[in-house]
Amino acid sequence: MSDNKPLPLIAILRGLTPDTAIQSCEVLINEGFSQIEVPLNSPDALKSIQLLVARFGDQYLIGAGTVTTKVQAQAVIDTGAKLIVSPNYNSEVIKLGVQAGCTVLPGVLTPTEAFAALADGASGLKLFPANVVGLAGFKALMSVLPANTACFPVGGISASVESMRPFVDAGAAGFGIGASLYTPQMSLEQIANNAREFVSTFKSLS
Repeated sequence: MSDNKPLPLIAILRGLTPDTAIQSCEVLINEGFSQIEVPLNSPDALKSIQLLVARFGDQYLIGAGTVTTKVQAQAVIDTGAKLIVSPNYNSEVIKLGVQAGCTVLPGVLTPTEAFAALADGASGLKLFPANVVGLAGFKALMSVLPANTACFPVGGISASVESMRPFVDAGAAGFGIGASLYTPQMSLEQIANNAREFVSTFKSLS
């Protein structure tokens, strides 16, 4: 993998608070992450996103996860964020995000949802939950999707080669990584160590 390409790993910072947002994000960026998602069910998520966009938005892809309605999507867009991630397929959310120039990754589980999302202009697909679909389900989905579809398994991914390699070999563009990377209880050192391990493992497979 070329070092000048953005690392296709999305840090999912569920539970992040505004008072820890900048420090936590700096740690991740220092370790090589360039895509940061703050789920909207985090405390005061829009405030955290605003802070991160103001500090890092010119160079890195900052945005929200768990965006399930058009109203939520507009609120995220209003912060200046350029990343909208959903756990589900919602046509209105996708179209609004695309119109605003955002990278939009809707959550899909079936070919029907996947093709509908792509028809609406989705930037890529979040395969969620990946630990339920499993590798066999992912392979089956990838076998029918257009060859250039960027698909990001999310759910149950660890930093081990055994966890990541099968999905990469099957065509995953990258991963969304949550609790195995970040929880609010972790120290900055723990977050940095986790991030370093994910980056190292992914680069070794690319």
